[in-house]
Amino acid sequence: MPIVIDGKSLTIEEIIRVCRGREKVAIAEEAKEAINKSRAYVEKKLEEKAVIYGLTTGFGKFANIVISPEETALLQKNLIISHTCSIGNAYPSEYVRAAMLLRANNLSRGHSGIRLSTVQALVDMLNAEIHPIVPEKGSVGSSGDLAPLSCIALGLIGLGRCEYKGEVMETAKALELEGLKPVELAAKEGLALNNGTQMMTAVGVNVLWDALKLQKIADIAVAMTGEAMHVIKKAYDEKAMMLRGQEGQIISAENIRNLLDGSHNAKLVQPKKIQDPYSQRCAAQVHGASRDAISYVYNAVSKEINAVTDNPLIFPDEDDVISSGNFHGQPMALAFDFLKIAISELANISERRIERLVNSDSSEGLPAFLTKHGGINSGYMIAQYAAASMVSENKIYAHPASVDSIPTSANQEDHVSMGTTAARTAAMVLDNAQKVLGIELMCAAQAIWLRQELGENGIENLAPATRAAYNHIRETIEPMEEDIIMMDELANMDSLVKDGAIIDEVEKVISLK
Repeated sequence: MPIVIDGKSLTIEEIIRVCRGREKVAIAEEAKEAINKSRAYVEKKLEEKAVIYGLTTGFGKFANIVISPEETALLQKNLIISHTCSIGNAYPSEYVRAAMLLRANNLSRGHSGIRLSTVQALVDMLNAEIHPIVPEKGSVGSSGDLAPLSCIALGLIGLGRCEYKGEVMETAKALELEGLKPVELAAKEGLALNNGTQMMTAVGVNVLWDALKLQKIADIAVAMTGEAMHVIKKAYDEKAMMLRGQEGQIISAENIRNLLDGSHNAKLVQPKKIQDPYSQRCAAQVHGASRDAISYVYNAVSKEINAVTDNPLIFPDEDDVISSGNFHGQPMALAFDFLKIAISELANISERRIERLVNSDSSEGLPAFLTKHGGINSGYMIAQYAAASMVSENKIYAHPASVDSIPTSANQEDHVSMGTTAARTAAMVLDNAQKVLGIELMCAAQAIWLRQELGENGIENLAPATRAAYNHIRETIEPMEEDIIMMDELANMDSLVKDGAIIDEVEKVISLK
């Protein structure tokens, strides 16, 4: 069954199913009625020769220029053509698919004045997997994502290039191959298609989805390192967590306790030490704070994916047209800035645990750089360098985009959100964080194996959940006896983190929150 959109009930999971799983989409019957009602109102206002922004006037600074009825269709086409100012590398097709779905869902609410046939054409393109090429740079996040959304609308009218069945071609050709016709835009439709926050939200929802997995990966990494470093489990005691009352911290601590349940490496007390360093002892507090931030972003995005964010807004029942600012990306800009800070912290603390694993001064008796034959072999020495490089890079990307603004359209649009930049840099932070946590998992697995080699029964003493994680890693990453081409193994581990299968294996043993 297709995913049915009505502008009100789309979920984050459904977006992922469409943009990554390529599921089909259909417009709800009640949404069709709302779209038709809104369009009928627009047609009525056109007949009355009403002066309405974007309908019978120019845009931005040209809002005071009245357009004749004969030129309204050309106005909409020119709007799309002139606004396709995106530049740079193309967004991945899953981001474009998410944006197309979100745009169609926005229009399905019935407050945009667009024709049903135009919304259906957008859905048909999505279902046919015709993905317009959308360069990633060029949006300031207000009036929403004008440039990237115009690139999508350009494909809808049969212009520009697209990705179709793994090949880049002229969009007109792809439409023809699928038996679809380009849309000839009518009054208001160009503005309805390119005003809104759907590109930044499309990028951000994909980052958010992977961040939900990464917070579980981070807890698994803490437990794996805890096994290798003979961590003191009492630091994660529920009584201590409840005294603070922070929900994310409580959840992370519970995950870590469950992951370590049954371990003979990690114990409630350790005879040779009183405390662990902060990177281990405060892991639940740090991971939990990121969890709470990610939860905030989840709630904000869940609202935005069903929001009407174009302009002007049509209210047929009230005989009203409102030129407002729902297209302003500030709610998403702040959310995605928060998201990238939360993700970067998961990597920051992970790199500190990596350092302790490879440093013989702090690794609880493990050989330096996790190699049995130090000197002739460097082991995991430079893997820690790589992690340090990426967490330092994240400090640049994590600078909030939303604290900046630059005026556009001759100062008519004098405050912008930079929300798309926030979403794009969040994706960069995510990629680095996934790689850093992958390095920690590799190091922890190597350390556990070395414990076994040293006669400490490291593998045999694992908790059932951490053993499941260890075994899954070992299906791809072998213990390192001598130096190897490390970049190949780092890439393999990065794939293991991103596909999420390590979570699936652990959750066959315990449930993670």
